[in-house]
Amino acid sequence: MEYYVAKSSGLNRTGVLSRVTVAAITAALVGTTTAAVAADAPKPSIAAAPEQTSGASAFAADAAAAAAPVNYLNGVNSAGIIWRYEPVGGGAIQRLNTQSGSGWNYDKHFSQADMNGNGAADGMYTVNSGDLTYTAFGGSPRFIGGGWGIYNEVFSAANTGGGTADDLLARDSAGVLWHYLGNGNGSVTQRYRIGSGWNAYTQIAGKGDVSGDGRPDVVARDRSGVLWLYKGTGNYRTPFAQRTRIGSGWNSYNAIVSSGDLNFDGKADLVARDGAGALWLYKGRGSASTPYTGRVKIGTSGWNGFRELF
Repeated sequence: MEYYVAKSSGLNRTGVLSRVTVAAITAALVGTTTAAVAADAPKPSIAAAPEQTSGASAFAADAAAAAAPVNYLNGVNSAGIIWRYEPVGGGAIQRLNTQSGSGWNYDKHFSQADMNGNGAADGMYTVNSGDLTYTAFGGSPRFIGGGWGIYNEVFSAANTGGGTADDLLARDSAGVLWHYLGNGNGSVTQRYRIGSGWNAYTQIAGKGDVSGDGRPDVVARDRSGVLWLYKGTGNYRTPFAQRTRIGSGWNSYNAIVSSGDLNFDGKADLVARDGAGALWLYKGRGSASTPYTGRVKIGTSGWNGFRELF
């Protein structure tokens, strides 16, 4: 994978130069053999993504609309192929005719991000061998920072820090949640500790405003199958309020994700995949007390073929 060094994430990167030196010496020793292997390695790519029409245009008078991005729903399979699904109205989605990316066999923690605050993702973050990379849609992976192997969850819930660009959330093995603010070019600031106890959750998701106050929120499922809402505050030091209970029975799903607003109503939605591989949509209602409508099936089967949805 080809990386380009950008601004450090703020994590300890001691030893990076030594690793580079060792790699250079090794390459010199093995000569053309290494070059041949590198040439055969998959080259990660992701196609440009025409921006979707934001629900904010139809709901301009609603402050919450600006915090509900409209993105494709993406899936990456075990072969490293990315397929995009386009929102087509009412919450329905339609797969594009051709694959949108390849070579992503060894990446994880896929998450879309909006760099310019226009309500649509410009690229995506991934983690590979502990390195965080940002890939602009239509571009090449760019190295952002090392040391991200300490996290078992990395995702962007949109602009959770009050700025323009989307930010990143990362949970370490001790259950501490950290906040990285986006700089608008893929790089991120130093990390900020925002809470502990997050290892109580088996799924954490979010991509925009759910509660209707214009700030991005997250939802989290505990081991008992209860789903909880954390309302956004817009404060990068304490980006989420105390949790409130949404409902039980969510252990029937093996994946819970959000790409934003799928039905063009200016509210962020939630997608859940069950054990049979069917996909269900929970439409956002813009209410903290009852954030989602009843579920609607938007995919009958086959969705278990994706190792990650984002």
